[in-house]
Order: sequence, then structure tokens, then C-alpha cells
Amino acid sequence: MGKYAGQKIRVATAEIRREGAYLLTQRLPSSSLPLLWEFPGGKVPDGRSAESVLRELLEERIGVRVEVGDLVMEVVHEYDHYTVDMQVYRCEVPVDQDLRSLRVHDVRWVAPHEFSQYTFPGADEATIAALLDLEPPPTDESIC
Repeated sequence: MGKYAGQKIRVATAEIRREGAYLLTQRLPSSSLPLLWEFPGGKVPDGRSAESVLRELLEERIGVRVEVGDLVMEVVHEYDHYTVDMQVYRCEVPVDQDLRSLRVHDVRWVAPHEFSQYTFPGADEATIAALLDLEPPPTDESIC
């Protein structure tokens, strides 16, 4: 059994959008669920606010200072031996800040139509499904 066996883990993640794409990070090869793609963020220790932990994690992992906005959604996902309670916050990254892979394997802007080319943990898959339902349908401006 893993180190989280039987636990409910609270996770804070960032929904960061720019020009129709979402910011995704790739987990380190040495992490649990290695090399899977996810919304940036991580585990929130007991007694800490999700927003402050999220700000710290994004600075440590991808070198950016974010403004944490509203809670967009909460997704609870049961893995085989533990449960993840994922809180997704809308965040902004100032355009003058460069993304760096400091404590992640990779970081990318990914358009929703490209998500099928990436492998995500279950909780992130549920988040993606919910986010895409929130997206307005594309409009064909050539039809008048």
C-alpha cells in the first residue's frame, strides 16, 4: 500500500487560461503517477489555506507568482487506496512572467482540443470533463 492508503487528500489546483489554452504541468518521473499531465498545484497540508498553498506551489514548481481567484469547482475522485478532494481555483499569471520547469518535468499551454493527446490522473480527467462542459460552444462567425 502507498503512503496515502485510506486517506482523503485535499489538493488545490489552478485553472489558468490564456488565449483559449490551459496551463498544464507534467509530473516528475520520481513522483506518484509519474509523467502524467495535470493542472498545476498539489497537496494542501492540514491547517493551511488552499489559496496560500497554491500560490507557494506554483512559485516553487513553475517559477510564477499567481493571483488566486474564485473557487471554480470541487472534484472528489476515488483512487484504489485513497480519495482526492480537488479544489480548482481560477488563477491569473501575469504575461511578463516566464514559465519554468523547476519541480515539474514539463509545463505547456494546451488547447482543449489537444487534451486527448495527454494522459491525466483520474481526478484531473474529471476536472477536464467538468471544465469543458463550462466552455461555451464554439461559434461559426462565417454563418450570418
